[in-house]
Amino acid sequence: MGGLWEGQAPLAERLRPRDLSEVVGQEHLLGEHGPLRALLDRGLSVPLLFWGPPGTGKTTVGRIIAQKCGAKFLQKSAALATVSEVRAILEASRELWHRTGSKDLLFLDEIHRWNRAQQDVLLPFLEEGSVYFIGATTENPSFVLRSAFLSRAQLFVFEPLSSEALRLLLRRALADPRGYGGRVSLTPAAEELLLRRADGDARRLLTSLETAVEALGLKEIDLPQLREVLGRKALHYDRAGEEHYNLISALHKSVRNSDVDAALYWLVRMLEAGEDPRYIARRLIRMASEDIGLADPWALVQAVAAAQAVEYVGLPEAELALAQATVYLALAPKSNALYRAHDAARRDVLETENEPVPLPLRNPVTETMEKLGYGKGYEYAHDLPEGIAAMPCLPPNLQGREYYRPMERGWEGKMRERLREIRAKIRGENR
Repeated sequence: MGGLWEGQAPLAERLRPRDLSEVVGQEHLLGEHGPLRALLDRGLSVPLLFWGPPGTGKTTVGRIIAQKCGAKFLQKSAALATVSEVRAILEASRELWHRTGSKDLLFLDEIHRWNRAQQDVLLPFLEEGSVYFIGATTENPSFVLRSAFLSRAQLFVFEPLSSEALRLLLRRALADPRGYGGRVSLTPAAEELLLRRADGDARRLLTSLETAVEALGLKEIDLPQLREVLGRKALHYDRAGEEHYNLISALHKSVRNSDVDAALYWLVRMLEAGEDPRYIARRLIRMASEDIGLADPWALVQAVAAAQAVEYVGLPEAELALAQATVYLALAPKSNALYRAHDAARRDVLETENEPVPLPLRNPVTETMEKLGYGKGYEYAHDLPEGIAAMPCLPPNLQGREYYRPMERGWEGKMRERLREIRAKIRGENR
């Protein structure tokens, strides 16, 4: 029954906005006081860079800009086009500009797919202004684009569409003659499912709707039917891109803040998106030492045990082991004293003179070494009543340094007084 639209363009293409008034979302850029709208009202004069997730209108806005500028819209994907193909387009546009004063608009999608050397091809044409140019990327430009390119382009960040914007777009698709013209309806529950699963992506929303209509025909679509047609939700994730780092940062900071529920959410979201469980386990081990340390010495044990579970049994069996470790770390008392101690000691190692090991701490394994004073003045701690010698072990230039400063939380609170006594004995203050 869905064959009524056979031969037509996909729904998302049929509903593509024809001018800025039809664009849904991106009010921060295209609203009355939006910077992109203001730039277009004054006339496009600089190359543009659009950064945002899929389905947020980057290509659509590019097409509308070309129309406003009276330019031919030339679209290429850096994932498919070669450098020579794009250079040929730029040279033809340059010739047009010299001959008529008119400009084409080149929209280079997925520009992050080109390496930095390939990006250099664009620079001369952008500098002379022989073509309107828009680059689009889903990756953080700071990581994937040359600074020379970034300095020449104006960056605009496209945000995922809000639920309100998606709802407006969905109802437009159902009512607009370019869509289904009122011949398809959704129950409220089915509508909510489509909105939730879109994750701010207009193209995903419209493709899901089109899939359901093609499978079920022209009628009211309810929640059970929609779930059966759409199947499992595909999560947006890139194990090598910014989303990878954003999610692990969210997990780490949730654990650090003792937010158990948030920590579990981010953990599950990473696992469901296909993240390597060994990577998560390594990061949990890091959290155990960096954010908990000796406030709860068992935190590291839990994290290491979860890592071993991942190696021994893999997924899905080890998911609960990772969840157990995550919950334990989130609930544990927090201290970064160990992290700060390590950082301070490392700084001294790298920034101060590396003096020789003091003679009392050297092992006189030969007669010559003993004659040279190796081991002279060393006191064997186990021979002393309290097991601590009044013998500073730091190099002379670092005497008195106190790297480890435990907090009052958890086990560290019990260790503070013990550490104070130890340091006093080492300095000889109790003699």
